[in-house]
Amino acid sequence: MTPHLAVATADFSQDNFWIVLLKGAAILVFLLTSVILAIWFERKVVGRMQIRPGPNVHGPFGLLQTVADAVKLLIKEDISVRAADKAVYLIAPAISVFAALLTLAVVPFGPAVSIFGHLTPLQLTDFPVAVLYILACTSVGAYGMMLGGWSSGSTYPLLGSVRSTAQVISYELAMGLSLVSVFVLAGSMSTSQIVESQSSFWYAVALPVAFILYVVSMIGEVNRLPFDLPEAEGELVAGYMTEYSSMKFAWFYLAEYINALNVSAVCTTLFLGGWRAPFPLSAINDGMLNTGWWPVLWFLVKVWLLMFFFVWVRGTLLRFRYDQFMNLGWKVLIPVALGWLVLVIAVKALQEFGSVNLRGPLFLIAGAVLLVALAVSFFIPDKKEVAPPEPEPEPFDAFAAGYPVPPLPGQVLPPSPRKLRAMAAAGATSDPKTTPEEEVDRA
Repeated sequence: MTPHLAVATADFSQDNFWIVLLKGAAILVFLLTSVILAIWFERKVVGRMQIRPGPNVHGPFGLLQTVADAVKLLIKEDISVRAADKAVYLIAPAISVFAALLTLAVVPFGPAVSIFGHLTPLQLTDFPVAVLYILACTSVGAYGMMLGGWSSGSTYPLLGSVRSTAQVISYELAMGLSLVSVFVLAGSMSTSQIVESQSSFWYAVALPVAFILYVVSMIGEVNRLPFDLPEAEGELVAGYMTEYSSMKFAWFYLAEYINALNVSAVCTTLFLGGWRAPFPLSAINDGMLNTGWWPVLWFLVKVWLLMFFFVWVRGTLLRFRYDQFMNLGWKVLIPVALGWLVLVIAVKALQEFGSVNLRGPLFLIAGAVLLVALAVSFFIPDKKEVAPPEPEPEPFDAFAAGYPVPPLPGQVLPPSPRKLRAMAAAGATSDPKTTPEEEVDRA
């Protein structure tokens, strides 16, 4: 049995202060420029899906449209709400942005390269529990939305922030459970070691159910359609950010797109081989394309394919109802994630302590069965209670107390003298079991 040590494989021993500062600045520039590109990319792709041009006026191919929007938000009048808790109202957007900016610190963009004569990994830092650090950053980001809605002193932002909290709790549970199977297979929570353990196969292939669970959960985690219930413009007037304007609103907007990039980068790292080239390319010249600066290209291609998936889902699906959304998280994703985790642990135990290798076929067969169970369980309608039969209407005398009173539910007024005369003239007989409407229809 080969022991698995929970240590990072990246070597940062040659990093000095300037190398660390350069890496941090590169991550910051990458995120800010990627957000500008992502907004333009989303508008163009959705426009193409809806058979319209999208941004095409400002700059070549409309590339400067997002820059113009950012400048507009920067110089727009900054309005503050009188009923707001001023300190929390100002801090909430900063919490969301800073928590989003911290996530990529432990994501490897490539292997070790030479920068100014120093051999250093293309990663800011790494440690044995790096994935737990990522989950902690995403959890702290939810506080920004919650505090932003609460501190606004308005009803709709508060409702949006409450929805946000329920959404993060629901889908982060499923996301965390899907990642545990990766930890079991890799033997570590270090991002660099997880990428290293995918040298022979990607975990998206070995753990298909965990991969699908993570993809669904990451859409709910970043409040994207069809899971954008905290914003829900038709119900909450944009939710927790309703009372924000100018750059305070822009910070929330920035955090949303940075989080979309973050979850795409984490999915690439944990399930899609990280910076490693796909199979046909990885076999060229004994993996030459997995060395040097080439891996940065493969990493970015995978991230932007996942960003395209985000946009594709947004342009295809409608927003869920809130009960459907919570049912999917608690009744489908979490039970399937728990069942899949038990299966992975059982197979891993057979590998480590038994003499048979059941990993490949058993994972694929069990994954297919659980996916079918997930789809079937989601579309099975809930059992509805049989409504009791309606009681017969009670006879009611409106003048029993000496003055006219309206009938209560279940009571029916007797026909008026005019209706009785009309029925008598038509030759109808009065049946005490019929309603006045039936008496009139019969007349």
